[in-house]
Amino acid sequence: MIETIGQLENEMIKSLSGLNQSLTCELNNYKLIVKNMSEENAWLKEQIAWFKKQMFGQKSDKIVKDLDQTQPLLEGLEMPAETAPEQKTETVAEHARVKRVKKGEGKTFIEYPEDLPVVRNVIDIPEEEKKDPESGEELVHIRDEVSRKLAMKEAQFYIIEHVRPVWAKKSCPEDGVKTAYMPDHPIEKSPADVSVIAHVIVGKCADHLPLYRMQEQFARQNVRISRQTMSNWLICAGKMLSSLRDLMLEKILASGSIFVDETPVKMIVKGLGRCRNATMWVYVGGGGADPPYKVYDFCLDRKYANPMKVLKNFKGHMHSDQYGAYIEISKNEGVFWDPCMTHIRRKFVDAEAGDPEFRTKILRKINNLFRFERIAWSRTPEERVRIRVEKEEPIIDEMTAMVRERLLKGGLLPKSDFRNALEYYMTAAPFLKNYLRNPDARLDNNPAERALRPFVIGKKNWLFVGSGDGGRAMATLLSLVQTCRALGINPTEYLEDVLRRIMGHSAKRLDELLPDKWKEARQNPAPGK
Repeated sequence: MIETIGQLENEMIKSLSGLNQSLTCELNNYKLIVKNMSEENAWLKEQIAWFKKQMFGQKSDKIVKDLDQTQPLLEGLEMPAETAPEQKTETVAEHARVKRVKKGEGKTFIEYPEDLPVVRNVIDIPEEEKKDPESGEELVHIRDEVSRKLAMKEAQFYIIEHVRPVWAKKSCPEDGVKTAYMPDHPIEKSPADVSVIAHVIVGKCADHLPLYRMQEQFARQNVRISRQTMSNWLICAGKMLSSLRDLMLEKILASGSIFVDETPVKMIVKGLGRCRNATMWVYVGGGGADPPYKVYDFCLDRKYANPMKVLKNFKGHMHSDQYGAYIEISKNEGVFWDPCMTHIRRKFVDAEAGDPEFRTKILRKINNLFRFERIAWSRTPEERVRIRVEKEEPIIDEMTAMVRERLLKGGLLPKSDFRNALEYYMTAAPFLKNYLRNPDARLDNNPAERALRPFVIGKKNWLFVGSGDGGRAMATLLSLVQTCRALGINPTEYLEDVLRRIMGHSAKRLDELLPDKWKEARQNPAPGK
């Protein structure tokens, strides 16, 4: 009987022990499920917050409002006072109207060249009112009230007739005739003057107009030009000017400091009636805080081979984001990679559901880096390097230590934007100080991003390129037009002049037709010209 009770007790203990293990295992499973659901819930909240910001919030990265802007910088590091712009003697400015100016709005004005043609419009009183109604005495003209209004009329087409007199011997005309050669034209037997072609190029590459809109503009003046014809003009002009684009790229690669970025673009696949993804790269260089040369490169895909081919012989500082191709290029001998701090800041700005206190500290430090950079770029190259080493390097060291410690601390959601921002920073951390001792290097890749902006705006209007040839032509024309804009050159005037001259221009003196050299020649003409 005792043995039977003992056996029952043992069986009950084993049963309860098994039940306890089963319940413990099930409880652990529920805890894991709750943890996963909590992580997923936090991640979804983060995504919802991001989408709300995209729909309703501000898009600027400047989210830290209390950055102690009133705190004085160290003595000797003040920003130089802005000097008032010099009055231009060749222009006259008139206020459109006097009105109360709100804070931050700025004054409204109209500015135009002094030598604009004037059309005089006399508005007189009727003849019967030129006599005094009581005495009948005739009124005398004593002065004019003159009101000047800026006016315009739509651009007008006109025909150029190239008349070439034909000369021959009077006594022996069968010996042959002489006549002047036709002016050079980039498109043989084209019925359009170079001025029209330059207008189409600037409309597409600077004003972001699709060809059908320009077609409608021309039709309002009873001039009809098919889109196919204008497309052929762009392709022919792009091929004709490609040597200038290649020369600009050579000068960028030789400058020792380059900015690189890329963006996708749609390209029509002929015969299939659909689009495929292509890529437009941009390479910016030429020296200075905002280099003037902007060269675009159209490629059929986004493979690493495209920028690696362009930059295979480059030596110097390369500014970019963390696309894998750039990281591979940074391994080349003589290449110093300068990761973009703007991209790092953007990652922390987007990490709204992470550690708010830590995120704010990092954004403060990044903001201070950019404040010192603005001061450094207002000084000499030697002073710039000194400010960077003394003021900016310690900030970068502090940030790197903070981010490393936060990652080691743990407690981060695997898919969170905050963790992604920390890891993104640590990928760039070994290279963040590369820019410090090169006065031409920058903390960010903003020159390349600014160079891509006109193209991104344009593709929202014209949507796609028609072919690979069209994309390459677009890259060449964009390179020249956007470089002209960076240099303050009227791109229409430049293109019209260069397209007339390039056919007969010596290849050995091709650099004379580059935008900066062209501008210099216009400002300082050679004697006798």
